[in-house]
Amino acid sequence: MDGKIPEGLQRLLRQKLIDAVQRPLPQLTRRDTWIPRIPGKTLAVIGMRRSGKTTLLWQQVGERLAGGAERDWLPLVSFEDERLLAQSPGVELLDHLLETFFQLQPQVRTGQPRGCLFLDEIQRIPGWEGFVRRVMDTEPIDVVVSGSSAEMLSSEIASSLRGRAVEAVVFPFSFRECLRHAGLEPQQPSSHWSSAERSQLAHQLELYLQRGGFPELQQADERSRRLLLSSYVDSTVLRDVIERHAIRQPLALQWLVRQLLSHGGGSFSLNRLHGALKSQGLAISREHLAELVDHLESAFLIRCLSVVGGSLRRRMTLPRKVYPIDPGLLPLYELDGRSNLGHALETVVLLELLRQGAEVGYLRTSEGFEVDFHARFPDGRRELIQVCADLSDGATRRRELRALQQALEEPIGAGAQARVITLDRGQPSGEWPEAVIWSSALEWLLQA
Repeated sequence: MDGKIPEGLQRLLRQKLIDAVQRPLPQLTRRDTWIPRIPGKTLAVIGMRRSGKTTLLWQQVGERLAGGAERDWLPLVSFEDERLLAQSPGVELLDHLLETFFQLQPQVRTGQPRGCLFLDEIQRIPGWEGFVRRVMDTEPIDVVVSGSSAEMLSSEIASSLRGRAVEAVVFPFSFRECLRHAGLEPQQPSSHWSSAERSQLAHQLELYLQRGGFPELQQADERSRRLLLSSYVDSTVLRDVIERHAIRQPLALQWLVRQLLSHGGGSFSLNRLHGALKSQGLAISREHLAELVDHLESAFLIRCLSVVGGSLRRRMTLPRKVYPIDPGLLPLYELDGRSNLGHALETVVLLELLRQGAEVGYLRTSEGFEVDFHARFPDGRRELIQVCADLSDGATRRRELRALQQALEEPIGAGAQARVITLDRGQPSGEWPEAVIWSSALEWLLQA
């Protein structure tokens, strides 16, 4: 690396590196995020703002310490520090950081055991990808990066790091993680729960469906929680969509956000949205509208599902379904301002499937019946899943089961396991087909 480090910047970098390795590891709620284990690859921790990426970085520091790494060789540096960007806003800042790290810890270059740089909010440094590639190719240390921006997405990382990175996607707390955070995580399988414990867990699940899983909001009062959730959405839309993509029609984007989040679990078509925008006097092309939806999904604010099976034309023509990244966002945009438990439960089931690494879409049968989720798991298993808060009504039960039974008879559903997930404490009474498993949402979400 060429060029002398400015004296003021070197003092700042030295102090940050020293502070980083002398700071005690914070006591944080352990996350269950799946981490790919591939030697020689950079780990990129990505996800929506405030979902807990920095916590996962600290968790990785702790795991390396437990594996015998030297604490002085594991600095975690955040680029949210405005002093760093003010003195050196480009990639040379990373070069100076690395040089200062090697000056402080020259033994790191022995590579036994490997040191690691943990770089938080790295997307704030233009050109960071080239730095990471170079370090991974030429230095005997690992690099772990995190970021919230749309620049830290799968497509961006795949192209910019050229096969040198693997990703860990951080979601807001799962239900189990929420319980763990509150000190209520069950230590026994469901068959050993007492009646009191089962009732307490069921109550916690209802709270989770209403409040969601953003970590810093777990103890917040209702007014503060809604205020902060709104700020999360606004910040994501402004910084990760409007600024990132130079959006020139922010009013259309804000309208789109309200429309999509107010129909959590529902379907949408670009043609209908385009027509509704025109009726509002907001002129925008259908192609640009499609780009805006993609930007919102890329920023981790929403997840969209397409129909599975059939021709590409069919998949492109049929509506997509949309879900928020956290059930706590639903009450902010529901038209009556209250949480819909059915929509919330469906959202939670989808997010759990994604955490498990499943490829998820929805299924529509030849007779027009809809199955909420078609999930293909990493081990090759497939499940057809219907989600319903309450199956006590006979007509509702028959409708949900009919869709599953018909799907099992069609090519796309053949060989899959059919499942219904509900909030009911026990399997609903009445005739039940052998081919369909009933699962309590409480037990399914806490399965080992």
